[in-house]
Amino acid sequence: MKKLYKTICFAFWMYFNLRHLRPFHYKIKGFREAGDFEKEREQILSSTTTWGRGIVKKYKIKLNLTGLENVPDGPVLFVSNHQGYADIPIFGAAITMKQIGFVSKTTLGKIPIFGEWIRDIRSIFLDREDARASLRTIEEGVELLKQGFSLVIFPEGTRSRGPQMGEFKKGSLRLATKSGVPVVPVTINGTYHMYEDWGYVHPGAEIEFYVHPAIETKELSKAEANNLAEKVEEIIKVKLLEMQAKEK
Repeated sequence: MKKLYKTICFAFWMYFNLRHLRPFHYKIKGFREAGDFEKEREQILSSTTTWGRGIVKKYKIKLNLTGLENVPDGPVLFVSNHQGYADIPIFGAAITMKQIGFVSKTTLGKIPIFGEWIRDIRSIFLDREDARASLRTIEEGVELLKQGFSLVIFPEGTRSRGPQMGEFKKGSLRLATKSGVPVVPVTINGTYHMYEDWGYVHPGAEIEFYVHPAIETKELSKAEANNLAEKVEEIIKVKLLEMQAKEK
């Protein structure tokens, strides 16, 4: 019962913080139907930025951004650790130079209001219980990246709900290696203080958002491509431990 109550509270929080983005839905839909991807990306960026910055301001989050100059032009695959629900709006607040969608679990697409919004911004949905469906989703993501849309993936597959970092899923970076776009590792620390620590949304969290130098994927050998997830996991983890050591 307690878990259900927390879920309902979170759903209401999502609703009240996303409802004002409704005008972007119609603009995004219109440009998508017209095949104007450039204008569509502009509207998606406005939507994610508006929501992310609104969350940061409303809940008095201290967001420390480092390394934004490392984000290259063109489509990229952002790869990040995943501490909490707040990771998604924090990405919106931090990445203000290009459109982003998310590689999400199918269940997120079914949440009222939030599900529609995350679909609007060109997210893709992985069903890890269905291998064939997952392969189709990867191909969909590769096509989006080739069309100029950027994506964010959390290769742990689920929230760690705390400071620790889970193991990256094997093959999680095929989106980048198959499309040839750069991988941009991101280390996030502190988002779990906003919700997971308390079981409800709590203001005043301090969050670190560190963007590492991009990794080109076009010229990778087969062996390098196979080891890319492990390499990126180590980059993110080392920085995360460094951040946490400074907190002590």
